[in-house]
Amino acid sequence: MKILTIIGARPQFIKASVVSRAIAQTEGIEEIMLHTGQHFDANMSDIFFNQLGIPKPDIQLDIHSGSHGQMTGRMLVEIEQALLEHKPDRVLVYGDTNSTLAGALAAAKLHIPVAHVEAGLRSFNMQMPEEINRILTDQISDLLFCPTDTAVQNLNNEGFANKPVQVLQVGDVMQDSALLFAKQAVAPSGDWPEGFILATLHRAENTDNPERLAAIVAALNEINASLAPVVLPLHPRTRKLIAKQGLELNVHLIDPVGYFEMVWLLNHCQLVLTDSGGVQKEAFFFGKACVTMRDQTEWVELIEAGANELVGADQARIVEAATRNVGRKVKDTHNLYGGGKAAERIVNVLVKAGA
Repeated sequence: MKILTIIGARPQFIKASVVSRAIAQTEGIEEIMLHTGQHFDANMSDIFFNQLGIPKPDIQLDIHSGSHGQMTGRMLVEIEQALLEHKPDRVLVYGDTNSTLAGALAAAKLHIPVAHVEAGLRSFNMQMPEEINRILTDQISDLLFCPTDTAVQNLNNEGFANKPVQVLQVGDVMQDSALLFAKQAVAPSGDWPEGFILATLHRAENTDNPERLAAIVAALNEINASLAPVVLPLHPRTRKLIAKQGLELNVHLIDPVGYFEMVWLLNHCQLVLTDSGGVQKEAFFFGKACVTMRDQTEWVELIEAGANELVGADQARIVEAATRNVGRKVKDTHNLYGGGKAAERIVNVLVKAGA
């Protein structure tokens, strides 16, 4: 039984780390790892393989930069070649990136079954490239591994209950990772301000919109000056866009960090400000309140539980929510994400399905 796993971006490395570990502990399954190269610098890619104990990719495509169409098209061509060469029984994809869609589409065209981890998530914002990727990937997958009841309901609302597919609530592999690696957290190098707020900023809906980006930068500067120091690991692409607009960030800027360093930052901060899907959950896993600088979120259960607050890209709302939530602790009183057993459940299903 041969599975070809496709990854390309930081969140996928973290998710794959626990599922690949479970696959390696299961007899009768061979996994081939394909890395598209979507995240290509050492801090966004190589360091994760080293830290998380993921085997080095069997196939490295080195496809990055360019428009969404260019990246997805190039990935589609190269992944198809890899599938023809290795002839897997199933393709396994994660999340909602260009790598996800290209892998699922290449497999579907070759009539290779597709399993989608994090199926059923919806922001209901078709301006987000991620929303398009996840919807299309779900449509061509036959094993849909949903992290939450809400994700299952989304698929049922779209008619998946009447399709020849399996829709399964398995829990969230990100919680598996958080529980597994929390003890290995290490502080990033450098000096750290006391009582800092952790921020992340990378979503295209924010970074590619000049008004939204300017409002978020202004909010972070105001919070840093008047409430608490803001620590912001910033991707090179976002740095360039901020510089291009002539904006100035007056916060504690650092380069992208490895997963263990990110876990340390989450453990030691007193609030999380983010536009990331994964970081919203990671904040929750470590008991931190989260303010999300987006108009929608896939993780509606966090909003309902009062752990997360949506504020869009409105400077005043971001500052007000940060002021109100700083230092607040949250608890997972309803076991929202499966308790750290998602990877085990996924591999059991793959075995029963014959991959």
